[in-house]
Amino acid sequence: MKKEVKNRLMRRLKIIEGQIRGLQKMVERDEYCITVIGQTSAIRQALSSVEDVMLQNHLETHVVLQMKSGAHKKAIREILSVYKVSKKK
Repeated sequence: MKKEVKNRLMRRLKIIEGQIRGLQKMVERDEYCITVIGQTSAIRQALSSVEDVMLQNHLETHVVLQMKSGAHKKAIREILSVYKVSKKK
């Protein structure tokens, strides 16, 4: 993984970590349900952006190498498994 991609992901994950801590405090304070749901939606979107970056990195690095080395069936299996899991959300 390129250093810039890793740094970007780590920054996003730290933000998500802060959002989770904030969410815990909101629940502890019995905040309004809709406000809590809004925060969970923001966290879900942030996690989705992490997934997007990871998938792009995987396609640009591992999949390209797998295709070049003749391991295209493995690449296809991996991408399909991620796709199937994402459809269950």
